[in-house]
Amino acid sequence: MPASRVRLGMIGGGAGAFIGQVHRQAAALAGGIDLVAGAFSRDPASNEETGSACGLAPQRVYPGWQALLESESQLDAQQRINLLAIVTPNHLHAPITAAALRAGIHVFCEKPAALSSTETRDLAQLLGTVDARYGLAHTYQGYPMVWQARHMVAAGEIGRVRKLYVEYPQGWLSDDLAGQGNKQATWRGDPQLAGQGGCIGDIGTHAFSLAEFVSGQRIERLCAHLGTHVAGRVLDDDCSMLFLTDQGASGVLLASQVCAGEENALTIRIYGDKGGLEWRQEEPNSLIHRPLDQPMRVLRAGANHSWLCDEALQRIRLPAGHPEGYLEAMANLYSDFAQAITGSPSAAAALPGIETGMRGMAFIEAALASHASEAKWTALASSEGAQR
Repeated sequence: MPASRVRLGMIGGGAGAFIGQVHRQAAALAGGIDLVAGAFSRDPASNEETGSACGLAPQRVYPGWQALLESESQLDAQQRINLLAIVTPNHLHAPITAAALRAGIHVFCEKPAALSSTETRDLAQLLGTVDARYGLAHTYQGYPMVWQARHMVAAGEIGRVRKLYVEYPQGWLSDDLAGQGNKQATWRGDPQLAGQGGCIGDIGTHAFSLAEFVSGQRIERLCAHLGTHVAGRVLDDDCSMLFLTDQGASGVLLASQVCAGEENALTIRIYGDKGGLEWRQEEPNSLIHRPLDQPMRVLRAGANHSWLCDEALQRIRLPAGHPEGYLEAMANLYSDFAQAITGSPSAAAALPGIETGMRGMAFIEAALASHASEAKWTALASSEGAQR
């Protein structure tokens, strides 16, 4: 294997785990990345089955994450992994990340970065002392038309931003799937494994991060209500909130996993004094632009569309009319990470990092505090000075 290729290891993502397969397929699509090692499951049979399906050498399918890091660190520098994907339940994100960074291994982790702001700040401090990069899998930031929307806002094409609406309705937890033995639902409903936020942490953070990324503004204060609609469920499955940004815009954020019939309808609408933009994850190749006093237009993704911004074009693989979606968006994050490892400053800057993780954790904790309080507004903790 050429030394220039990224050697990927994976922890978690065994047979039946949705997100692990997404990461493997996305890394392959990105190109220049080879999955060479893994510790996929605590169940030996599942671990072996997944490693075999991935074509890994049996000796590099490890029984646990500690064994993976210890054994890989003893290999020749041209053989050992130099990037680790962490796709476990949330409670393992911080300890595995810290151990990998100390071993000099770059980390690409599913969100959240940790279970608390304290843990996330500890990771940020650690990143300042090691020669390794960190990325957070905010997949929706990989979509080309999200970058196009961000570019148009920054260029002033909709004027001064006044209003943000972001929503993420799902319906998959409308029933008690945990009570029916669904593993994905079970760990997401356990505070020891998922953290203190349910829906707000699982998908609310995606809506929050998308709002900040596209608008270029930081949400400073929010007023939140969290609900739990399924009997016996401990963590929230539904949340609604108002928010205010550091530049004077106001907004509404809705996230729910009990909107029966919905699939994955993440949507953002952003309005300025000269027009508005709308992007829907279920129709990701389209960006609606509504200029003030002019007809609405729909911008479409396509490698042959020279009127799109460079950041969007860099993330498009196919000519117009050929759909690209979720796997391609995740592959764009892997491409950015692979380039960041080889020293590309622009790719490193494009990758969601520990700052994104700290912002997400501040959002979760502010929403929980707001819901528990009689006060109208709750401020988000600052994350200034975070290392990437």
